[in-house]
Amino acid sequence: MTHHPAFRAGQRVAVLQSNYIPWKGYFDLIAAVDTFVIYDQMQYTREDWRNRNVIKTVNGPQWLTVPVRQSGRFGQRICDTEIDGTLWMRKHWKSIENAYRRAPHFEVVAQWLRPIYDDACITHLSVLNRRLIEAINSYLGIETRLVDSSELELVGERSERVAHVCAQLGAGCYVSGPAARSYLDEADFASRGMTVEWFDYAGYPAYRQLWGEFSHQVSVLDLLFMCGPLAPTFMKFCGGAGAPVAVEA
Repeated sequence: MTHHPAFRAGQRVAVLQSNYIPWKGYFDLIAAVDTFVIYDQMQYTREDWRNRNVIKTVNGPQWLTVPVRQSGRFGQRICDTEIDGTLWMRKHWKSIENAYRRAPHFEVVAQWLRPIYDDACITHLSVLNRRLIEAINSYLGIETRLVDSSELELVGERSERVAHVCAQLGAGCYVSGPAARSYLDEADFASRGMTVEWFDYAGYPAYRQLWGEFSHQVSVLDLLFMCGPLAPTFMKFCGGAGAPVAVEA
């Protein structure tokens, strides 16, 4: 196996499909590793997190869904999925503004977030998601390297394919979300000299939210608007404001 020349051996790697304005746990997983692979050569799945997420509003939880064009053929990849028009951008931003304009840090976060919703040149879902992920990483102080799966060789099925991706990056440890327990075979990693670590999303502290009962299962935008530069203190591995922060689960 030839390691990718740009990466050091023994590093921690995570592999996950891109999501639209993901929840805070997604960013904690990014912060917990050295390299994060955006796994968008996989099949696009409908009614999933790839193109939608939830915000809190005065009327309760609200889904924000990016409209996409689907070819109708089996196996359309996430990276090939085109966004359907631009009208959704104004609608999403209006919904975000209505939900969070009273939040303590709305103006500061909006300064770097709104321009993304004004960029009509973004035509593909993966590009949009990566643009948002990069901007949010920057605000949270996450310096993890992002790699598109298109930069790597994809061979084998499911568990073996992920192990092969990690091996190309010289990984010593693969950090996986708990949902992969149903299919991931740790032997695929052990045979390549890697360990598997299961990421734990439990134990996040609550913070002040608008609009009723507290919920962890919302877009990270909720945390950013409400807590601003203190957002990392409500996460486990993020390093905001130039300093690493750890919160025990």
